[in-house]
Amino acid sequence: METLNLFRLAKHFSDEDSARALLESMRWPDGVACPHCGGADPYRLTPKPGSKTRKGLWKCSQCRKQFTVTVGTIFEDSHIPLSKWLLAIHLLCASKKGMSAHQLHRMLGVTYKSAWFMAHRLRYAMTQEPLASKLTGIVEADETYVGPKGVHGKHGRGAGKKVPVVALVERGTGRVRAFPVERVTAANLGAAMRERIDHRTTIMTDELNIYEPIGHSFIAHETVKHGDGEYVRGNVHTNTAEGFFSLLKRGITGVYHHVGKGHLGRYCDEFAFRYEYRKTEDAERARLAVLGAEGKRLTYKQPAGASQN
Repeated sequence: METLNLFRLAKHFSDEDSARALLESMRWPDGVACPHCGGADPYRLTPKPGSKTRKGLWKCSQCRKQFTVTVGTIFEDSHIPLSKWLLAIHLLCASKKGMSAHQLHRMLGVTYKSAWFMAHRLRYAMTQEPLASKLTGIVEADETYVGPKGVHGKHGRGAGKKVPVVALVERGTGRVRAFPVERVTAANLGAAMRERIDHRTTIMTDELNIYEPIGHSFIAHETVKHGDGEYVRGNVHTNTAEGFFSLLKRGITGVYHHVGKGHLGRYCDEFAFRYEYRKTEDAERARLAVLGAEGKRLTYKQPAGASQN
């Protein structure tokens, strides 16, 4: 597959046929497959002069249904050119701290509303299903609070309108699951951790008392006492999770400025995706985002209290 970078994307940005071909190669690297029945022997329908056949149209030889590369993905029914989708994928996947809808709006030449919705569709493609592959080995668990400063500039636990976010990071591989929770309680975190972490795992946390009963669900539980100034004890620490939080907070504060509570989970997915694949090249990260778009559609109304960023 052709390397996806800004230099090579220049020609795809102005050529829809090339953009479609590139997206097809990214979605179907092993050959075209029907998104309706999975049939691996479709054929391309070639438009004839004066016909209404669309470019890029395929027909499955098994179920006889027609489709294009966008069917069954976050790109379906979008009126935005594929060339601009490709550029948006590259920009969001390559930008370490993310890219605001305002910036996408200016760079892509689309409306702000379109840029905002494109970004959220791409964040949806980056979502990792909790049960798809549970974290194993040694997993660091930590929580932080995201949002504006609380009453009297208060930070941390109980900081006004800040929303608690939990991060679970698999030591060594860097696989991460990050998500907001309503409240930091043993019941909330315990259920979320058991859903995402294999029970044969060793978890590492700080001394927050809610982790003590949760630890019984796993093979081992080690803690560091931050309140006593202890941050590392041998290989026991939560520094990896705290490093992820550092990126998340810098991105939200410096790029997005404010994230509505209703959409915070999507932003967590975005930062978790980039962090997990931070050691891969931009082209590979973009390809994985395209593969993540498979089987996903995003049509939703703005949640109450959520802001556009």
